[in-house]
Amino acid sequence: MPQTMLLTGDVNLMNVTDPGVPFRLVAPIFKTSDFVFSNLECCFYDPPGGRAVENEGFFAAPATGDALRLAGIQAVGIANNVNYGEAAIKASIARLDELGIPHTGAGVNRDAARAPVILEHGGLRVGFLQRTSVYWPTNHEAGANATGVAVIRGHTAYQLPLHKTRVEIPPANRPGIPPVIVTWADPQYLQWFKDDIAALRARCDIVVASCHWGLHQEVLAYMTEIAHAAIDAGAEVVIGHGPHYSLPVEVYKGKPVFYGLGSFSFHTGHHDGMGVGDWVGMLAGVTLEGRAVAGAKFRFVRHNAANETVPCALANERAALEDIAKHSASFGTKFTPQGDQVLVELKG
Repeated sequence: MPQTMLLTGDVNLMNVTDPGVPFRLVAPIFKTSDFVFSNLECCFYDPPGGRAVENEGFFAAPATGDALRLAGIQAVGIANNVNYGEAAIKASIARLDELGIPHTGAGVNRDAARAPVILEHGGLRVGFLQRTSVYWPTNHEAGANATGVAVIRGHTAYQLPLHKTRVEIPPANRPGIPPVIVTWADPQYLQWFKDDIAALRARCDIVVASCHWGLHQEVLAYMTEIAHAAIDAGAEVVIGHGPHYSLPVEVYKGKPVFYGLGSFSFHTGHHDGMGVGDWVGMLAGVTLEGRAVAGAKFRFVRHNAANETVPCALANERAALEDIAKHSASFGTKFTPQGDQVLVELKG
């Protein structure tokens, strides 16, 4: 019998005073799914010296962690740029453990940070791994004996466009031509990720690779490189998050890659405590049959003034769908609207 999985983008519970509020409109949807996984973009941590506005992290009061449990979120990824600082990471992990919510992507050392989460339901075992390519250059990456996050290093080069390979770039005989930005994943880190996926695939029926990456609304080359490598290594689904935009969807070897699910519950931004404004995110849904993905879809979500995540009627999100369809077309991806859902065609 097929089973279902729901996957969300960024969840930030800063300044939440009632844990029952953020997900109360989507909890009924979550509770119909066999597996639910989110990127947790905050730490459950109370700084011992109090909070300083000029030096604030993404710290949510530990009590707000109940929001995850009340929603029915079964596991979270915590490899991202806001899970920073030994004390904050350890406190947040302790709170997640207290709540009974498994996590992947950060830990007291590299082995702990790279460790997967495995969920089981109805005889089906689903494994999750999370990595981040967006992180601070000092004291953030988990080490052999250092608390931190599991990473895939990315590299950047600025290339002079000496050969006219893109229509929009002027000829190279003009002063002031901007460079072409080239990105790629560090080969050693990418190999470690592939090894971890292959090892997890041997223990599970389905593997989901979760990646914190991106810059604005672009799908950069290193993101595609990581996504394809993950699927080649045994992942059935790849999800991305980080830029807080809904990004294109690709189907690679018949398997879905959601490059950016955007924000899912993200009412308050950085240290100034200001609201992040209106955004549109994606709730990805995957149908599982045996050891394979049988279907993939998504629906749009937004948030309201009460900080509730709101499932959107597709009729009101035509512009968002047109934008994603336009940018996904470069990957050859085709969509079929169905009610308030958008089906991703996995077979050409």
